[in-house]
Amino acid sequence: MGRVSKKSFKRSSRPRAKSMITDCEIQPLLNSELSRTNIADNGFIFKYDSENSDLENNKTPATQSKANELLYPYYLRYARHSDTLLNTCSKSFSLDYDILNRPKFYRKLQPYIPLGDTITNEPYTQNSIITIFAIWNTIMGTSLLAMPWSVERAGLVMGLLLMFVIAALCLYTSNRILRVQVLHGNDTGEVAQLSKKLLGPWAEVIAKLFSFIILLGANIVYWILMSNFLYYSVGYVHDLLFGDENTGTFDFNTTNLICPSNADYINSTSNTTRQLTLYEQIWDLNTTVPIFLVVIVAPLLNFRSATFFTKFNSLGTLAVLYLFIFVIIKSYSWGINMSAPTLGGLTDYSEFYKNTFPATSGMLTLSMFIHNIIITIMRNNENQKHNGRDLSIAFTLVLLTYLLIGITFYVCFPLAKSCIEDNFLNNFPRTDVFSIIARVFLFFQLLTVYPLISYMLRVQVFAALELSIYPSVLHVIALNCFVIFICILFAIFMPHIGTVIRFSGAICGFVYIYTLPTMLHLASQKRRNLLTFGSVIFHVSISLIGLANLIAQFFV
Repeated sequence: MGRVSKKSFKRSSRPRAKSMITDCEIQPLLNSELSRTNIADNGFIFKYDSENSDLENNKTPATQSKANELLYPYYLRYARHSDTLLNTCSKSFSLDYDILNRPKFYRKLQPYIPLGDTITNEPYTQNSIITIFAIWNTIMGTSLLAMPWSVERAGLVMGLLLMFVIAALCLYTSNRILRVQVLHGNDTGEVAQLSKKLLGPWAEVIAKLFSFIILLGANIVYWILMSNFLYYSVGYVHDLLFGDENTGTFDFNTTNLICPSNADYINSTSNTTRQLTLYEQIWDLNTTVPIFLVVIVAPLLNFRSATFFTKFNSLGTLAVLYLFIFVIIKSYSWGINMSAPTLGGLTDYSEFYKNTFPATSGMLTLSMFIHNIIITIMRNNENQKHNGRDLSIAFTLVLLTYLLIGITFYVCFPLAKSCIEDNFLNNFPRTDVFSIIARVFLFFQLLTVYPLISYMLRVQVFAALELSIYPSVLHVIALNCFVIFICILFAIFMPHIGTVIRFSGAICGFVYIYTLPTMLHLASQKRRNLLTFGSVIFHVSISLIGLANLIAQFFV
């Protein structure tokens, strides 16, 4: 092998080449350009493996000889197909370490590296502004559509209070994870590795298990929403081409709203019943559309790599921007409505507090969820000293976004507040052009995100089973069929994203937001002989809040 240079010993932060099958956590909701650090150009989610979690276990990186040894088989494959390099068959393969990491050479070598392997790459870093908006964009998701409903569930004042309290708790526990990572983690570790090191193997199993659950919950919510968006999008085309006297007039800014969840409202507006048409029998939101969706989505789930879908991550930011503009325009046209007449002639006043507030706390828990990937995101921050500040700014932006959409829609909604749907687009008639554009746009946005979430779930499941990333077509198809089957069942029998979000948020939030971060923090303090009785009481209280939030979901 080539001579070991002094230069290779100085670069102590350079990770070693490893297999992509790792124990790392993966991102539940992928909306950020930051994902390029996790889903690399070759389709890998995690590029480096790690069994250790303490800084004391960090070793000096591989020497140039070791790097050459790892790359030598792939270099030979490249050399057989190219005569542009010297010593193509030489066993004294000793290209300079930095040259091997140049993107140009890496791209040449990459086709000769089999799927599942990767070589050392320069770490990607970003400034604070990009980090802040990466966190904001990652947290933002489908919860935006349910935010007005969450305010209605708690009441105006209680909803505001819960937003601030849960945002503060999520920010604090995220900071605890980052602090523990600095003290006991390494350059590639995640929450699961920290849990294994500080709490034991059982904690690692729990961390990975609930990471599966949060991904499955995201798949279910996305399937319900895609079924809804597809139903109304096709309905728009059908009405445009085959409209009759029952078809309303399309309007860009209609002031008409509907209250589909209110039985009295439905009965009062449906004086006569008519026989369903053949189209309505075939194209039904809660029976056939979730099944028809399989034809569109299933072919996108069996690729070896999900790299193609990462190119559409910017659609997430555009979706948030469009929803924000949509809500502002509609709210401005309605004006402020803190009270509204009911069908019985009484006045429905906006409540400041409601006993159903646990539904809001459960949903907000998932809406602020970023804990299982926060280490990965902040690891790429250019100035690690600013991690705490940048994280605080990002959570502030998230809170402001939720306040602007949730509170604004709730305060201005002109019907009874109980009519607000867990997907506020359902309050608009199918003839409203703005809502039609929103549904079509969001359908294609979710169509690119769903394969990513399914790919991440596949990686974690097969890694837990100690299989390769793509063991066989049958393995992949079997797993995808199981996940799709679960999604279809929910879309048919439980098509309420508010319920799915609040339960998945309460269950996974109890582990990842309220319990694991506090336990890791207490274990870290104990190792450093800094554990106090006051710290134990405070952090155990946070876990008890998460437990109470979970239990309360069954009584709402």
